[in-house]
Amino acid sequence: MNAVRTLAGVAAVGSGLMAGVYYSFSAIVMPGLRDLSATDGMRAMQVMNVAAPRPPLLIALMGTGAVSAAAIAAAAVSGGSARWWIIGGATLSLASVAITAAYNVPRNDLLAALDALDPTAADAWVRYLREWTFGNHVRSVAAFAGAVMLTVGYRLA
Repeated sequence: MNAVRTLAGVAAVGSGLMAGVYYSFSAIVMPGLRDLSATDGMRAMQVMNVAAPRPPLLIALMGTGAVSAAAIAAAAVSGGSARWWIIGGATLSLASVAITAAYNVPRNDLLAALDALDPTAADAWVRYLREWTFGNHVRSVAAFAGAVMLTVGYRLA
């Protein structure tokens, strides 16, 4: 098996894994938090945001990003019918990582600075739910589409 194919396969699995993580938040976690009181929902998300940046998630997230970047470089110089599938899929996978860093994490940081017991924080919580979930939907779709394209590239390589 060649290096381009291996990188595409690993990136596809990682991107699919991350799509599943993101999707579970959109489909299960955020609707559940929305059903709680603002204080309880906000506090629960604050706790999850402290727990999230640990090795199990960071290795999957950053590892997928690194492998996707390597897949882009390898596919760009390799030629072949798989090249554009791999480059496109890995770019979408990287986009999901970039959305996480540039869109979701800053909102998590703003949420962390709020006092969940302060009644005025409820409006910020409603805004957070709407904005964060939108960004999460977008990164879910990007990661899933990236996984699909990388899988096609893997099969063609």
